[in-house]
Amino acid sequence: MRRIGRWAAAAAWAAVVWSVQAAEVVFQPVADGVYAFVGETEGRTYENEALNANFGLVVTPAGALLIDSGASWQGARQLAEAAKKVTPQPIRWVINTGGQDHRWMGNGFFKAQGAETMAHAGAEADMKARGPEHLKANAPVLKDKLAGTEVVLPARWLKEADTSLDLGGVEVRVVYRGGGHTPGDLMVWLPKAGVVFTGDVVYVDRILGLHPVSRTKAWLQSFEALEALNPRVVVPGHGRVTTLAQARKDTGALLRALRAHMGQAVEAGTDLATAVKTFDAAPFRHLQHVEVWLPQLANRTYLEMEME
Repeated sequence: MRRIGRWAAAAAWAAVVWSVQAAEVVFQPVADGVYAFVGETEGRTYENEALNANFGLVVTPAGALLIDSGASWQGARQLAEAAKKVTPQPIRWVINTGGQDHRWMGNGFFKAQGAETMAHAGAEADMKARGPEHLKANAPVLKDKLAGTEVVLPARWLKEADTSLDLGGVEVRVVYRGGGHTPGDLMVWLPKAGVVFTGDVVYVDRILGLHPVSRTKAWLQSFEALEALNPRVVVPGHGRVTTLAQARKDTGALLRALRAHMGQAVEAGTDLATAVKTFDAAPFRHLQHVEVWLPQLANRTYLEMEME
């Protein structure tokens, strides 16, 4: 009863916050019964409510699958309200594609609605460790819009590298190769539709983000698994809905170039500063934030490869 009371209180408070300015969330069709909301490629703000990422919706005869739950209770509610404009089917399943806040910190809302939340077991330690950090980091950004948000882990941990799920008669494959951007990064593949939701395995239009928990070696393995799928449509974690060719240009090529250059530098004993300075950034100048973030990517890749 105490738990139910807490969820009810959170819902009531979030309803008040909901009446305040809210970011616009619209799911657009990418295939029959498959939709995507493409969020901003800028950082988290009060206005975008940390929904600065892409989210997916798959409608089945028995309910809807939501891919990623948002960074807060209110963000999750916005995703749910946007889904209602597409389908009367309730959201019955939520798959978290990784350990970044906007991938799973809205789980509490959907748990309260009776949905089953899922992620790969590779995300568990990261989510437990960084969940409180996400709340702390988002508090000064989201302010009152963080109301009701709690650290709510997925109810189901998927264990295999490839997991086939039958969700309402639709085949959904979860593909995991060790993460990348975060340890739990996975992809959601819809074979019949030819659509893959990559989570943060793929960025287009903007530069990749590397964090202390990121690993480029695993990331490249995840990207190679994407290539093996040969999808018709790629819904990246950030950036416009796209093709495998564009994903290769903006993500795969960058990962390969970073690891090749930094691997050679480490083997040759080249110092970190020189290795970063001599990396050829020309093929990636079209990516948003490249001037600021690429040196950080090169730095972290070098340090990672030193430890391999």
